[in-house]
Amino acid sequence: MDAEGEKPRGTGAFFAKHPTGWLIGAIVVVFALLGTGAVFAGVSVGSAAAVLPSPTPTPEPPRDVPEGDLAASRLRTCSIAGLAADPRLMALSGYVVRVDTQEVLFDRAGTTPARTASVLKLLTAAAALATVGPDYRIRTSVYPGSQAGSIVLVGRGDATLSRLPAGQESVYKGAPKLADLAAQVLANYSGAPITNIVLDASYWSTADKWDPAWKRSEQTQGYHSEVTALQVDGDRANPAAQDSPRSTDPVGRAGQYFLDALRAADTEGEVAGNVTLSTGSAVNTSTVLGEVQSQPLSVIIPHMLLVSDNTMAEMIARITSKESALNGSAASLQQAIPSALSTIGIPATGITIKDGSGLSEFNAVPPATVTQLMIAVNNATAPNLDVILNGLPVAGQSGTLAGRFTGANAVARGHVFAKTGWIDTSYSLGGLVQAADGTVFAFAFYAIGDGIQSNARAALDTLTTGVFTCGDNLSNN
Repeated sequence: MDAEGEKPRGTGAFFAKHPTGWLIGAIVVVFALLGTGAVFAGVSVGSAAAVLPSPTPTPEPPRDVPEGDLAASRLRTCSIAGLAADPRLMALSGYVVRVDTQEVLFDRAGTTPARTASVLKLLTAAAALATVGPDYRIRTSVYPGSQAGSIVLVGRGDATLSRLPAGQESVYKGAPKLADLAAQVLANYSGAPITNIVLDASYWSTADKWDPAWKRSEQTQGYHSEVTALQVDGDRANPAAQDSPRSTDPVGRAGQYFLDALRAADTEGEVAGNVTLSTGSAVNTSTVLGEVQSQPLSVIIPHMLLVSDNTMAEMIARITSKESALNGSAASLQQAIPSALSTIGIPATGITIKDGSGLSEFNAVPPATVTQLMIAVNNATAPNLDVILNGLPVAGQSGTLAGRFTGANAVARGHVFAKTGWIDTSYSLGGLVQAADGTVFAFAFYAIGDGIQSNARAALDTLTTGVFTCGDNLSNN
């Protein structure tokens, strides 16, 4: 519920993209361990000391000596334990790993699955990129119907399809327009005037459009639409507002908007005066009267991550299921997302996936799994993960982190690239930190508890700033 040459890779790409004043601390602490010792052979009492015979020493067997110099163990002394104990965080789960050495420098129940809130969107994005790739575009098509005067509008999960006229942008920049689709249909249609528009949202079951764990206030307050394969502008009342009330009939509204577009484009009387809207499935899909496509996932996913768009996350998750030869149901995500993650080296066994947005409190992912994904994102160990890197909000600069990391935490602005999360029982933050000493960390923090308050956000910022300040001196103590 968040409502708030070769290209360089990893966080280095961010420094070119987000030129900010850097605080690079190079703090080297040298501990010289000087060994001194005093051996007391005996203590005299009175004027005479007893002299004991020296035993004949038993020679010790020779010991193997490793070749080469022995490296000293790194002694880390900078603790964030006090910050992690902040009562605003309630029950904290957390994990911090150096991305280059894979050393775990902080662990608080980090391998235990727990509710993620919208940090789950990172997994949704990675699964989609692994399944269909960054160039995938979502199609919306119109076909002839089975009866004269009938056409079929088929949705496949493109919530960006917009009713706004040419020259006006919705929240989804460059989105396909119903006006364009209507013009294509009228140019290619022949026969009796159009009297019926069949609305086909059967790409996945229309009955599977709302998780029982989601609060309906998400819909009425404008954070989330019902998850139907056919809708327009994410079913927003105001297409240009990210958070805008949604309806209880996104499919019917999409049909009405399409009919309005047809009437606006009709110059030859091809649309009858009385047109009915019905639901069904396309019969003849060999003839396409019109088709529009979304922007590629390389554009949609960064937008989804930056503003934490719940509707787009659910659409992307369902499409991932369908393109994995599953049925697109919410239940199928438990198989679709972990299976896709495993193909890019992210072991996701033991996690629970209930949705694609993270809104369900029954999602459960270990913070360690999030850090594994973020290491892969930073190190580009799998194709296309730069799409996620490009979409991470930046502390104090962009997305849902634009207004965060204030006060004393402002030192970390421009150095934290992370996905935020919020549901009624959890606040979360997961991504990458480039510390003051230049060390790059993957991290995930979940603050969980019934009655948790919004001030948990500031506590998470402070904890993350602690990681930034400690750098490679971060201690798990």
